[in-house]
Amino acid sequence: MSEYIFKLPDLGEGTVESEIGEWFVKVGDLVNEEDVVGTVMTDKAAVEVSSPVTGTVVTLAGEPGDIVAVGAPLVIFETGPAVGGPSEAAAVGGPSEAAAVGGPSGPNEIVAAEAAPTQAAAVGGPSETATVGGPSGPNEIANQTVAAEAAPTVPSRRVMTSPAIRRRAKEAGVDLALVPGTGPGGRIVRKDFDDYVEARAQAAAVAAPTRPKTGVREIKIIGVRRIIAERMQSAKLEIPHFAYVEETDITELESLRRHVNGKREAESRLTLLPFLSLALIRALRDFPQCNVTHDKDRNLLLQHEAVHLGIATQTPDGLKVPVVKHAEALSLDGLSAEIRRLSEAARANKATKSELSGSTITITSLGKLGGIASTPVINAPEVGIVGVNRAVERPVVLDGQVQVRLMMNLSSSFDHRFVDGYDAAAMIQRIKEMLEHPATIFIK
Repeated sequence: MSEYIFKLPDLGEGTVESEIGEWFVKVGDLVNEEDVVGTVMTDKAAVEVSSPVTGTVVTLAGEPGDIVAVGAPLVIFETGPAVGGPSEAAAVGGPSEAAAVGGPSGPNEIVAAEAAPTQAAAVGGPSETATVGGPSGPNEIANQTVAAEAAPTVPSRRVMTSPAIRRRAKEAGVDLALVPGTGPGGRIVRKDFDDYVEARAQAAAVAAPTRPKTGVREIKIIGVRRIIAERMQSAKLEIPHFAYVEETDITELESLRRHVNGKREAESRLTLLPFLSLALIRALRDFPQCNVTHDKDRNLLLQHEAVHLGIATQTPDGLKVPVVKHAEALSLDGLSAEIRRLSEAARANKATKSELSGSTITITSLGKLGGIASTPVINAPEVGIVGVNRAVERPVVLDGQVQVRLMMNLSSSFDHRFVDGYDAAAMIQRIKEMLEHPATIFIK
């Protein structure tokens, strides 16, 4: 027997410490080499950490939310021949059980592990095998969920999915081994998990009578949610927000958008966001005082020539702001492609630290949930943010006649210490003018 101290590795980008996100193991668990033991948080990203050895967990560095320095002990393992070794595996149950307990280590064991569905059928019958193997829709899953969860399962190789889905599964009490994965290599993606949870809820509603709910679940404020809370509190405490809402007729813009999209493939179709982004970039030429960041430590305002456009994006981990760098140099299609790429990376927890920092002004949108108006919180150290509300058809008086027009409000907030109300209103009105006459967006 020997002891192995697994220290928190250097995760790059100048990280000197990290917050423990969650543990997937506990003291006493047998862990195989390369098994994911938990996640650690670096700024806005959750990073999975894998065990470098096979052994039994003796000590964990702390609880979720605790801070660990780079190079400090993260997990202590007890290792040695008796832990997961060949002789012990043979004594317990022979080659097939060794593959299930310790994981396949050679070609023969891999073949045995991949043949696990046959063994699963012998244990639980065809219904359970079908559940593990992958119905594709929630209705098919609902027919098999209860039977699969009640039946014994055969341990298999590590489930592949993101830290966000692992956390949601832990909170919901879902065994990820039962969730069919449709991603590459059987990886469980967000839709797979949502379909399974929906099917399980439907099955539970049918099987169980309605009873009063009295439980209270405590949720520790850690990781991305803690960072969001701290930054929002700081922004509201330190920045005197000035809010301004302007009504915009986007009937012509929507007509142009639909016309352009009619000749495009689905993956390259434009939303309203690239048009708004381009209009904002054009307006900032005349209102450079809004493309500013505040360096409070040096008591300076930094007025930027480049527009590094933040795109507030809702993700399973909370609100993130990926940044379109040098947006002023991009075309409409270029903006659309980069917004799509960064938003998808943020939702999949694959955006880098560089892609989540350095914005000079931000656009935020709740899409179809946008409401009539909102008061967006400034993304410090910026001095302005523009919010997009829901577009709705309404009767409007135009040229002395009542017409049905597609109307949308722009809700903005500015740091009133550095942006005067007149300048803020004038800039939003300039954007309104370009959106209502979309040809002017493309005049350089």
